[in-house]
Amino acid sequence: MESRRTRLRLRVVPGADRAGIVGRHGDAWKIRVTAPPERGRANDAVVELLATTLGLARGSVSLVSGHGGRDKIVELSGITDAELEDRLASADRKDVRA
Repeated sequence: MESRRTRLRLRVVPGADRAGIVGRHGDAWKIRVTAPPERGRANDAVVELLATTLGLARGSVSLVSGHGGRDKIVELSGITDAELEDRLASADRKDVRA
């Protein structure tokens, strides 16, 4: 069976009042997390938010680029590009909290 993996570009806003998927930001998705950008807290919150929003195990979401910046790339296992876009678009229309 073929492993489904995809990469996702993100623009992250740490320290926000509430967490959630904001919407498209160029070729990336903009997301908010409430965690501050210190000692990896915001990165952990990004992984948790995506896992929860996309219905994936936390271990299926890994940060591969942008550990110290707002622009990040995450790799997701167990989801196709089409499924990813559908789930993010659906979450964009809801108030998602993490």
